[in-house]
Amino acid sequence: MNSSLHNIEAFLPISPTLATSGQPTTEQFADIASAGYSLVINLATPASSNWNRDENAIAQSLGMKYVSIPIDWEYPTLSDFENLADLLDENSERKTWVHCAKNMRVSAMIYLYHRLRKNYTEETSRRYLEQIWQPNEVWQNFIDATIELYTG
Repeated sequence: MNSSLHNIEAFLPISPTLATSGQPTTEQFADIASAGYSLVINLATPASSNWNRDENAIAQSLGMKYVSIPIDWEYPTLSDFENLADLLDENSERKTWVHCAKNMRVSAMIYLYHRLRKNYTEETSRRYLEQIWQPNEVWQNFIDATIELYTG
């Protein structure tokens, strides 16, 4: 693994084809591309800290596909989760980097993805989430409601 990836805020390797983080710098996108990632998914919004308005152009200039799924910090939705989960399912063989501002949105969504789409155990799903944070009330309510909708 490219050791420079560890310098990216809240970097968390999930599998050989999936990694998550907070907002990479412009320079760090070159490290991500050099490590073989070909898809960048950004869950941050223009209101997020360290937002990089040139990120799409940067990723594309490095040969990576870029997808933005802006998730409102205060109002995550089921469609936000489903859009990300569908994209991850469609690109399961592709090295994918998912980030937001601090890896908090991402870690919550990856937790749900593992629980609801991959059918991982609670313990396995939660271990990546807890390495980043304990969800606040908004996000815990979203997680609980989404699980209820899927497993009802």
